[in-house]
Amino acid sequence: MPKLNLINTLDRAAFITALGHLFEHSPWVAEQTWPQRPFASAETLHAALCATMQVAPVERQLALIRAHPDLAGRLAQQKKLTAESTREQASAGLDQLTDAELAEFTRNNDTYKTKFGFPFIICARLNAKAAILAAMAARLPNSPAAEHDAALAEIEKIAWLRLQDTLAK
Repeated sequence: MPKLNLINTLDRAAFITALGHLFEHSPWVAEQTWPQRPFASAETLHAALCATMQVAPVERQLALIRAHPDLAGRLAQQKKLTAESTREQASAGLDQLTDAELAEFTRNNDTYKTKFGFPFIICARLNAKAAILAAMAARLPNSPAAEHDAALAEIEKIAWLRLQDTLAK
């Protein structure tokens, strides 16, 4: 909790610097949550951040979803992911794919993005590559609205784990 106590005292800019990375390339979530300080626990901080994301206009939510990289995609191959995304994808084994697995991920990513207009999002740290591929196939028949909601739910999981990492430093 000492780290949370410090976060509660930060000015707006420092708060954004400390927590802006929790939501991929979307520091606006932390910025809009800052006025709600102080937070009694990591759980209440996370809930406030997620509430900010959930009440944002749909266009802003879509921009957040689209800010996420493809799993095992071009940016990963070029080593251009954020440090967080690099670690998360590696934890699922996505940095050690065979050529056939990489081709399957690429095919699934492309099919998914064509249908929904945004990348497939899953909390990689909570899944192995086989489970991710299975989830891609299982979620493809969903409606765009269902996938939008699923993406936001997965982003909440990702943000929770990133917040835990931040508070542990």
